[in-house]
Amino acid sequence: MSDARYQRVAAMKTADAFAQHLAAEGISLGFDRELSPAGSSPLARPFQIADIRVGNRFCVLPMEGWDGTADGEPSDLTLRRWQNFGRSGAKLIWGGEAVAVRHDGRANPRQLLVTPQTLPAIARLRQQLIKTHRERFGSDADADLYIGLQLTHSGRFSKPNLHERPEPIAAVTNPTLDARFTGTVPTFTDDELEQLIDDFIAAARLARDAGYAFVDIKHCHGYLGHELLGAHDRPGPFGGTLENRTRFMREIIDGIRAQAPGLRIVVRLSAFDLVPHRRSADGMGVPAADAGAYRAAFGLIRNGDLDGALAEARQVLQMLQDREVRWVCVTAGSPYYCPHAQRPALFPPSDGYEPPEDPLHGVARLLDATRLLKAAFPQMAIVGTGYSYLQEWLPHVAQHQVREGHTDFVGLGRMMLAYPELPADVLSGAPLKRKNICRTFSDCTTGPRLGLVSGCFPLDPHYLNHPDGARLRDAKKPVSNER
Repeated sequence: MSDARYQRVAAMKTADAFAQHLAAEGISLGFDRELSPAGSSPLARPFQIADIRVGNRFCVLPMEGWDGTADGEPSDLTLRRWQNFGRSGAKLIWGGEAVAVRHDGRANPRQLLVTPQTLPAIARLRQQLIKTHRERFGSDADADLYIGLQLTHSGRFSKPNLHERPEPIAAVTNPTLDARFTGTVPTFTDDELEQLIDDFIAAARLARDAGYAFVDIKHCHGYLGHELLGAHDRPGPFGGTLENRTRFMREIIDGIRAQAPGLRIVVRLSAFDLVPHRRSADGMGVPAADAGAYRAAFGLIRNGDLDGALAEARQVLQMLQDREVRWVCVTAGSPYYCPHAQRPALFPPSDGYEPPEDPLHGVARLLDATRLLKAAFPQMAIVGTGYSYLQEWLPHVAQHQVREGHTDFVGLGRMMLAYPELPADVLSGAPLKRKNICRTFSDCTTGPRLGLVSGCFPLDPHYLNHPDGARLRDAKKPVSNER
């Protein structure tokens, strides 16, 4: 179905073909037709803000792993992924991994968990990343490497135990999203949120002790922090006004400042949202709620007005800047209820839907949001997202966005699973390895949704030959109608 609806990016083999497709689809997406020579690319320029220097403009985005131990420690597969981050050539490692601050906040029973018991293993991830980076790029190559850890509680999308049933704990009642779960979805009390704030602060102290330079206080993708930002109808001190809806974020930041001095703080923010979507009878994604009446969102786009939807994100960024939080990663929506906004892809995961738009519209929307927020906050370090779907044209769009000052960093997620060396190849002027480029087959999502490990099953031989690779292929086989 995808092939019939939208042209594949891989088929646009020339700059003219790419430009013609964008024009025909009415997609405003700037790109440089030619890449700068190695060493002179805007992507190779170091970035400095205050006393922090980052060696180039590529960023590894944090992803939720499904390959840790039941106790929350990294496995050999987790370590391999972090070693790939080290050899990627990217100099900003934005959290590396979504790490839960306590057990009930794990999004899956194999997600990493930061505790005093797991801390030595969590510290080894950073150490091995640095070791691999030095082996690939030189003994002093880590001098401009900036590595942090993303801290999270998954809220209504928690699934912490090995029986793999969801165990949601929501920020607010939401009939549209609650319908995804069996039974009543409990919500956090105010006292429980206050305790969770203390848990985030304690986890941040552990991350500092493990050597991480910063922590990301995750407020994106439908998880708890993000849902609190949209809790317009929650009563009490954590809902209603924006002042209340940002209380959770503010108290964590202020607590870390007081109890973990020297640790930097960053925020990955879903800066805008779409209403939840569902799969229609023909497989297409369609809205599951009326945007005019839907209230459980932060920065909801109505009538296509992206700039208006970013009004509250601008207020949040101002609050962060006032607290000397100067690093923000711009993303959107949630992979659970509107993945085409957050993770443009041609092929949906097993539990997803066909994209209701050419995925390049989703890329352009993410890049436009980043551009608008960077223009409003030029003194902040801004990381953009949504680049993986661009495939061969990723370096051309990335170079344009950085050269024009629309973003400071180019964030890469799925591409790091399929082709971790892409930043190094782009920066050295080497031709891209086409057979390694992520084509957004979504197996890196389908596998974990089926309880399998995290990885690029189509393109990484390690996962292609892994036992879970065979399980995934079996699970994707069409069901026979023969009797």
